[in-house]
Parts: sequence; structure tokens; C-alpha cells
Amino acid sequence: MHPTITRMQEVVASGDDTKIADLLAEDVKFLPPTYFATWTGREPVAAVLGHVGKVFTDFSYRRVMGDGKDWALEFQCKIGELDAVGVDLITLNDDGLIAVFEVVMRPHKAVGALREAMNERVKSDARFLKFREALS
Repeated sequence: MHPTITRMQEVVASGDDTKIADLLAEDVKFLPPTYFATWTGREPVAAVLGHVGKVFTDFSYRRVMGDGKDWALEFQCKIGELDAVGVDLITLNDDGLIAVFEVVMRPHKAVGALREAMNERVKSDARFLKFREALS
């Protein structure tokens, strides 16, 4: 397994955006499951993933599939009282850093709960005033 994928499994659910940032390319793109938009850049993506790590509970990866630069990591978690499953679709760049991080999840009700929880967290994080330009 690629060392970046191994390390990501250790830190992604920790909510520590400083550890997550070390795994991200400077121009990383993050495609969340909650809306059709893309976050671009190491600092904003690390902040988003840090908040996700605090919203998810009982997080664990169930399966890891991939090779080379392309990986799929199936996970399960709780969002409040709701169970959710999803897949992190990750593409690494030539330096072994995460260049694209896309998340797909189900069920719809859990994705809605994630959207609500993330909106509340982002509203209280002053960094996101600056990060608005990172969302396209």
C-alpha cells in the first residue's frame, strides 16, 4: 500500500487538520458528498477535513482498494445517531501527495445530517471567511 494512504488512514478521522495538511498537495481538490462544488488548496481542504473528523464518530475504514496513484477507501461512521457508509476516492500526484479527494456517501439522510453539522461548524470557524475563494 502507498505510504500516503497508510498515513491517511491513521489521521483522517482524528480531526487534526495539521496532520492532514501534510498529506495534501498544495493545489489539492476536495469534492464533498454534501453539495456539487470543489474546495481547492491545502489549507482550506485541511480545515474542511479537520471538521469532518470531528463530525464523524465511530469512524473506521472497512476496505482499501487501489494501486499506484488511484485509491478507494470504503468507510463506515455515525453522524449523530445515523449510520453512514461511504468511499474516499483518492488520486495521488507524482510526489505521492493527495491531489484529488472525492467522497461519496449514503444514505441520503446521513448526508443531509453531515451537511447541517458542517454548516454549523464552518459558521463558527473564522478561517472560512478567507476560504470562500477556495470554493468553486
